[in-house]
Amino acid sequence: MAGVTTTSCTIPPFKQPLPLSKPHPHPRLHFPTSATTRGCRITCRYGGGGGGNYSRQGDTRRSKQSSDDDPALDISSIRSSTVRLIDEEQNMVGVVSKSAAIQMAEDAELDLVILSPEADPPVVKLMDYNKYKYEQQKKKRDQQKKSSASRVDLKELKMGYNIDVHDYTVRLKAAQKFLKDGDKVKLIVSLKGRENEFKNNAIELIRRFRDDVGELAVEESKNFRDRNMTLVLVPNKAVIQKEAPKKKEKTTGTETQVSASV
Repeated sequence: MAGVTTTSCTIPPFKQPLPLSKPHPHPRLHFPTSATTRGCRITCRYGGGGGGNYSRQGDTRRSKQSSDDDPALDISSIRSSTVRLIDEEQNMVGVVSKSAAIQMAEDAELDLVILSPEADPPVVKLMDYNKYKYEQQKKKRDQQKKSSASRVDLKELKMGYNIDVHDYTVRLKAAQKFLKDGDKVKLIVSLKGRENEFKNNAIELIRRFRDDVGELAVEESKNFRDRNMTLVLVPNKAVIQKEAPKKKEKTTGTETQVSASV
């Protein structure tokens, strides 16, 4: 699809080797000096096939484009002699001959991109294809960032029914942090073997944990039937959003006080 033309290319003839003072063991072999190829310039033309391509000399950005592998730029694949053309301003030009569309792309130094090859006639558009693909990739990256930011992870915290005070406090602080970060928290209290006799203690522990978390979370589900008893908490967005400005105000006030004392 990308045609290649060579211009201003001058290759001088090989120079004859100088005579040797001593006879060479192979007198029939002569090694010419390297040819000078300065002034040889190669330009690639994009936008379609069949001589309707346009040229941008020295445009390294477009020279890196793999147009041969992109069917959207393979105008030669269109068998129809006419196409429905859309210009770079999104205006419908109408049905024109394929050669006229290629000529318009060449005059505007834009790509002629196939939008609907199966339509009758096929729909094509004038555009800067590299810029279009860059914008599409940027939109995709932005959407991925938004989806990852809005994604809610499930954090699991495990403890025994007879957990000590220190370990309990560590898990409680971890749960509060996870909830403030917007993640769910799943508390798991496992009973093994004869520990099932202390099931009431485990239930009391889970309810205590729920109360200590406070308004940061809303209970989503719980299961006290199995040996692995669970409690799932989701962030209370209304409370978390209210606390965020308070923290900011406290930080600002501290900074003001320090700067004033200095």
